Amino acid sequence: MESAQIGQRSKAEERRMLWLQVKQNKECYLMMAPFMLIFLVFTIIPVVMSLPMGFTDFDMVQLPKFVGLSNYTTLFLNDTIFIQSIRVTLVFAIFTGPLSYILCFLLAWLINELHPKLKTIFTLIFYAPSMANVYISWQLIFSGDTYGYLNALLLNLGLITSPIQWLTDSNYILGAVIVVQLWISLGAGFLALRAGFQNIDRSMYEAGAIEGIKNRWQELLYITIPSMGPQLMFAAVMQIVSSFTAGTVAQTLVGFPSTDYKAHTIMTHAYDYGWVRYEMGYASAICMILFVVMLLCNKLISKLLSNFMD
Repeated sequence: MESAQIGQRSKAEERRMLWLQVKQNKECYLMMAPFMLIFLVFTIIPVVMSLPMGFTDFDMVQLPKFVGLSNYTTLFLNDTIFIQSIRVTLVFAIFTGPLSYILCFLLAWLINELHPKLKTIFTLIFYAPSMANVYISWQLIFSGDTYGYLNALLLNLGLITSPIQWLTDSNYILGAVIVVQLWISLGAGFLALRAGFQNIDRSMYEAGAIEGIKNRWQELLYITIPSMGPQLMFAAVMQIVSSFTAGTVAQTLVGFPSTDYKAHTIMTHAYDYGWVRYEMGYASAICMILFVVMLLCNKLISKLLSNFMD
């Protein structure tokens, strides 16, 4: 009986301490409130609503009609474009996810070795494509006539005899989109890794030298990477999200829909049914499948990086 009362008192004390901390940091919570409100309304609520909506037939005009697993069975048994979009998304994720993650890490590491002023300049150079509209530049590069920069270069070198339709030929569409996605993938994950390199205690390298670490690769393996667990995890999650939800690049670069649906991702398929056909129930089912796949990938990455999170 006394132990139960002690437990109740401890929980009450924890709630009191939590409320005290909230009152002491109320200014911080007030500053976070606008973002949290927007995040709740436009992210949390839509994600929660998409789960039950995926079991309905909803066209945004009439009330949702419950159809059970019909949307999901149609997706996997009758929707050939969705099956193709799965293959495209997996290819896209396999190439852009790991490659962009490794690229973010290597560039952040190399930039960290530069002079402080050069660090700022090169960080801006590599981060800018993720903020700017670079599609016009890439459309000029991949233009299908002789004035396209890539075609002109290959023609001058004698590697091709006629211009290649990079953005309309089904043999080249996905490759072109992957290249552009890699170019703009240095976003929040890249900045997180840059911050991680800067926050490492320099005395750890001195201690490592005393312990027998002889070169920069050993420093990277035994000191740098183990010291950047949270940043590595955050960057991995951001790359997974960007690689699986990529759709804007393909729609802007090669059109919607792309030739033979060669750049048609799951996210593009959801956009087609949600914002073109207004079949919100079907689109919610697509998004829920994508959400589950991303969740499983995040769990896998968390398990792989768990050794660096201690």
